[in-house]
Amino acid sequence: MNRTGLMIALGVAVVVGVVFGLHPRLDLAISDFFFDKVHKDFTMGHPPGIAYARDGARTIEALLVAPAVVAILLKLLRPRRRMLIPGRAAIFLVTTLALAPGIVANVILKDMWGRPRPIDVTVFNGADPFVPWWDPRGVCPKNCSFVSGEASAAFWTLAPAALAPAPWRPLAYAGALAFGATMGLVRMAGGGHFFSDTAFAGVFTFLIVWTVHGLIFRWRATRWSDAGVERAFERIAGPPHEAVMRLLGRRPAAARPGAGTEERPRS
Repeated sequence: MNRTGLMIALGVAVVVGVVFGLHPRLDLAISDFFFDKVHKDFTMGHPPGIAYARDGARTIEALLVAPAVVAILLKLLRPRRRMLIPGRAAIFLVTTLALAPGIVANVILKDMWGRPRPIDVTVFNGADPFVPWWDPRGVCPKNCSFVSGEASAAFWTLAPAALAPAPWRPLAYAGALAFGATMGLVRMAGGGHFFSDTAFAGVFTFLIVWTVHGLIFRWRATRWSDAGVERAFERIAGPPHEAVMRLLGRRPAAARPGAGTEERPRS
């Protein structure tokens, strides 16, 4: 998550934005490669292997974020216990997943940017007129083409890649980019998205991951500590937890003899 990556992402955004803005029919030309002119359909998106690939991608993403979700839930239930994984990592993974494929891709853009999907445009035997990537005035009412939600979720794996040990990090980044590009290709093959939808899904997801990583880990003015994250959870969940313990007739952990053994030293 350095400035080189940021420059590359911004460069991709500028090149794709300008080229596909000035020549929007390039999107149609690329999608035409996947269109079966005999059956007049995107038949490459129908084989069972495609469905398995999409399900497998969702499983991989769920497994990558699961430790963070479990760590946060257990911390809220047992605030005096140490988190299963470092607090900053847990917050980083959950926040970036919620923001990138969650809010930005699937809530804001896909429901407000009315670009019809390739399978729905007249060029490919659909009923809707084609619109370029930059035009939000398409006739699609909801869950539209710009940007690809599944590609965004796949590119989100850049977040766990950023937490990999330094010697393995370049390989992890390469794997995340390949994963995102593959899922974008899968969606394009099925007529679900144009190339520009996939490209901007990757750019927007990277920018969100890069920014949140900077806020939590890199930038001195805003970066957090793992101990600070745990203390914040304890301040939030501690009083309700203690109230529940009292209702159950049990003293809070901090008040029981020997309870201090559950606390870890804080520096």
